[in-house]
Amino acid sequence: MLACGGSRIPHQHLGLGFYSSRIVQLSSLILKPPSSSAAIVDHHNHRLQHRSVSSSSLRSKSPGDIPILPDSFSQREDDHEHPSEALSSVAGGIVALGKFDALHIGHRELAIQASKVGTPYLLSFVGMAEVLGWEPRAPIVAKCDRKRVLSSWAPCCGNVIPREFEVQFSSVRHLTPRQFVEKLAGELQVCGVVAGENYRFGYKAAGDASELVRLCDEFGMGAYIINSVMDRHQDSRNIDRCDLKERGQVSSTRVRHALAEGDMKYVSELLGRRHRLLLAVKDWEGYSSTSSKRRVSAPKSSLLNLPPKDGFYENCSLLFGEQNVVTCRVSIDTTHIHLVVDQVDFCDYDYSRTQVLGIEFGELRVNCV
Repeated sequence: MLACGGSRIPHQHLGLGFYSSRIVQLSSLILKPPSSSAAIVDHHNHRLQHRSVSSSSLRSKSPGDIPILPDSFSQREDDHEHPSEALSSVAGGIVALGKFDALHIGHRELAIQASKVGTPYLLSFVGMAEVLGWEPRAPIVAKCDRKRVLSSWAPCCGNVIPREFEVQFSSVRHLTPRQFVEKLAGELQVCGVVAGENYRFGYKAAGDASELVRLCDEFGMGAYIINSVMDRHQDSRNIDRCDLKERGQVSSTRVRHALAEGDMKYVSELLGRRHRLLLAVKDWEGYSSTSSKRRVSAPKSSLLNLPPKDGFYENCSLLFGEQNVVTCRVSIDTTHIHLVVDQVDFCDYDYSRTQVLGIEFGELRVNCV
């Protein structure tokens, strides 16, 4: 574990959550090629342990930038409940830095590495769309579903559920890289940070991973830099090749493009789980019934997160809570989502209050080792 009081940390291997793993030292301004063992710089008067982690088949997250990031938090997301904690709640913890829109396998890898050296937190920025004037858009993961996703990561994170911590973007937008790290060390009192190798931070994204390591050393924090989790398919469909951040890594942008194409198998591979679409439903529309089938419709305005492209989807799962799951077929058009199910009688549905239902698309087995 990372010691914040200046004590030394035993040499240990920070294995990745997927396939094989290797650890290398981040030195100066250059990422050295991976070696087969951990390289730790032990400073007598500082608390920093420099490490950079890489993997062969899958590597860590798409880069996140501190004021300039590829994806925005939508205004609609902010309408839903989300944990709000005092700044002191991350004191002594290890924070993963990035933009955690999709909670994909790259984000999970950051959480895994943070959990190996301390209490893991995901540090995100809120209010970016409003400050930067971006168009609001639906989140990939519904706000009310994020805790479930993070809970599913616990077996990969030493049976610890990573927690989210939000910082108002307006409070850090104009900070230099040094000021931002100073905020982490002083105001937030974190013990260390985990970031991807392409991470940029500070005003106008002036800082990179090497500077993050240097500044953390200066302020007495651990810095753990890990290589990007790469898209095994290297799928570049509709990806902006002019985007300097686009280097074939798993990213929220890739998830959005895969959803836009309705490729749910690919979406599942990027997320490390089936995509769950949530609906806040009070009144079903177009209810019809036969001896064996029930068909209902709901407006797209009831959706709490991003659906796949319009079309017809077989072998989906409709979830009435976590325990009641039934197979369904889903049809999505420009205005509505239509469900055809067996076994469920929607006449018995409780219309007195709005309920949140889930639809999962496709299947993928998750391996934590």
